[in-house]
Amino acid sequence: MAIIITDECINCGACEPECPNTAIYEGADDWRYKDGTSLSGSVVLTNGKAVDADEPQEPISDEFYYIVPDKCTECKGFHDEPQCAAVCPVDCCVPDEDHVETEDELLAKQSFMHPDG
Repeated sequence: MAIIITDECINCGACEPECPNTAIYEGADDWRYKDGTSLSGSVVLTNGKAVDADEPQEPISDEFYYIVPDKCTECKGFHDEPQCAAVCPVDCCVPDEDHVETEDELLAKQSFMHPDG
């Protein structure tokens, strides 16, 4: 499953540079599927959703850092544990019960976003 940042976030920013998928953004910042991935142009995600990877997307939160579920792989394929949770000083990076995925699904998503390694 993806990780979510709760409203207990203190906006310290420790999590953002740790994300290997660039799935973490500062509150109110637009995001793109292409950010930190090999995606570009029109793509169909592993969940079947068709998107324009270059198109700016609306922020998920205007108040605190947030994680884009479509880009979060819980660091599978990179690390043994979610790095955002490992560095968060207030433990607000927790599993997102609304976005449950198997390890195989997370690894497929990681491979799709980073086909060269």
